Amino acid sequence: MEKRRLGKTGLSVSPIVFGGNVFGWTADEKTSFGILDAFFDAGFDTIDTADVYSAWVPGNKGGDSEEIIGKWLKQGRIARDKAVIITKVGSEMGPGKKGLKEQYILEAVEASLKRLQTDYIDLYLSHWPDAETPYEETLGAFAKLKQQGKIRAIGCSNLDATQLQASFNAAEKAGLPRYDVIQPEYNLYDRASFEGPLADLCVKEDIGVITYFSLAAGFLSGKYRSKADTEGKARGGKAAAYLDDKGLKILAALDTVAKETGAKPAEIALAWLLAKKAVTAPIASATSIAQLDSLTKSASLKLSDDAVTLLDKAGA
Repeated sequence: MEKRRLGKTGLSVSPIVFGGNVFGWTADEKTSFGILDAFFDAGFDTIDTADVYSAWVPGNKGGDSEEIIGKWLKQGRIARDKAVIITKVGSEMGPGKKGLKEQYILEAVEASLKRLQTDYIDLYLSHWPDAETPYEETLGAFAKLKQQGKIRAIGCSNLDATQLQASFNAAEKAGLPRYDVIQPEYNLYDRASFEGPLADLCVKEDIGVITYFSLAAGFLSGKYRSKADTEGKARGGKAAAYLDDKGLKILAALDTVAKETGAKPAEIALAWLLAKKAVTAPIASATSIAQLDSLTKSASLKLSDDAVTLLDKAGA
């Protein structure tokens, strides 16, 4: 499998990044271990998580996903240097535990390292913009962690083009490492926040782009065709929001390409992302081996120019 270079970080990632937000939520520990085993057995090697996953689940406290990944790593199922681990800092983890101030980052990384049962994180991301903290302070904290060998590369999530450029300017002025990776929300339906200035800046500056919500909360798998399909499902509420004229046009286009290629809608939606010049790799999750098989197939699916154009128009 051909890995994809992640901007100027010196890291490469598998063409599909596994979304660890499901660990401790819709996938229990045993299921998570089985999925991770199968993902790595298929030749993939990159896992995305965050310290806050999955604090939204009743009874969870945050750090649940990192803990499961850490237990899996500890069992020696894969050599640590054969796995690329991405995690994030900044989301609220309790009273006074959030944001991107230096002292908090230095504390939060230790907690993540402990949960992950490792001595370094391959890629550490700021999860959300923090208007109360200058970029110089955040980047200074990341620089310290890089010097200490606790993180290998840095990036950000959810910044727009203006914010990302401002972070570059701050890094250059202060002589600090810049963000070399971004995680934006981007999929066939949600395109406006990435396409245009942000995508152009990422290409110009050689920024690695790892997309989240790549399957639009499962909507682009084609399993939600009506409001009734979304009822009682873990992600049903989010998926229901896509059931409008635009969403139905996208499903129709996916169905057309599915007939031509024999691929499933989810595979096609991920292959569409992989065909985009600015995108390094999409994040996608699975809670069963059958779902995982579909994700891994997308990495080798090459869409025709006509198929990409059809999908582009449907989600425009």
